[in-house]
Amino acid sequence: MDPVHQDFFEGGAGRERTLAANEEAFARRWLVPRVLRATGERDLRTTVAGTSLAAPVLVAPTAFHRLAHPQGEVATARGAAAAGTAMVVSMAATQPVEEIAAAGGTLWFQLYPQPDLDFTEYVIKRAESAGCQALVVTVDSPVFGRHERDLRNGFTDLPPGYACENMRDATGRVRSITMDATAGWDRIAWLRGVTGLPILLKGILHPADARLAVQHGAAGVIVSNHGGRQLDGTVPTLDALPAVVAAVRGQLPVLLDGGVRGGTDVVIALALGARAVLVGRPVVRGLAAGGSAGGSAGVREVLERLTTELDHTLALAGARRPADLTPDQVVTR
Repeated sequence: MDPVHQDFFEGGAGRERTLAANEEAFARRWLVPRVLRATGERDLRTTVAGTSLAAPVLVAPTAFHRLAHPQGEVATARGAAAAGTAMVVSMAATQPVEEIAAAGGTLWFQLYPQPDLDFTEYVIKRAESAGCQALVVTVDSPVFGRHERDLRNGFTDLPPGYACENMRDATGRVRSITMDATAGWDRIAWLRGVTGLPILLKGILHPADARLAVQHGAAGVIVSNHGGRQLDGTVPTLDALPAVVAAVRGQLPVLLDGGVRGGTDVVIALALGARAVLVGRPVVRGLAAGGSAGGSAGVREVLERLTTELDHTLALAGARRPADLTPDQVVTR
């Protein structure tokens, strides 16, 4: 991968404190296994917002996959499908949602609310027509995060021949993604009026916002700080998870992204109340490592390794299903 593009994927906002803290939060947690639980063969299946998953691990929405591998998001979708995992397609994908859907597998679609409501509805209808099963609305981005690595590298736009293909309007023109600081909770009500897809809100960290998500009919919330790419100094997602879980009181599923690097991390998040987790950077690394044989093989390897580690850790923790895990099986040191 071009080092400039690698910096784009690996970097975070500001001094990258939150980027590092997401992983450090998992390093501070320790599992307390239960024994003699007769777990037998584990069952990793779960359902989130009407989507059945073979395991509680999804591919997080990340931009510009063609910068990591020529086959881009299509290869990611193939790898996710081969691993039995759902992929959340980024609004900033470098291939159109229709081509990504043709690769097969289960897809959700990530949306930055745009101030042009007609165009926003047009994008949503494209995702619906392509077969996406849920809408993931990113709510933590009223403005762009400040990425010091990209500024140092002068990486402020895609190279020639690349575009955010899901930002094409009906005329074929590629629009710029606009972060809309005017969007409020009324925008969620508007979205519910234009789509029948389940709507999950990505970027929830405060329990009061989690309660508002329930009130506004969200189908789920994703505890996320944008992988440390928006507000540097934001609380690590794993630290925010328990309060969000308590706030929704079981009325909708809570998911988590940020810092998940192995199966033990997944088990810790599930024990603390997450229904599922999303992984971004590890998938992009797998995509880039896929080589000329196809990036999909690298994506599949990353996801299958996570699932294998998850299954192994469940057995050792004394759980047959993710739902068998309990918060008292995690301690902080």
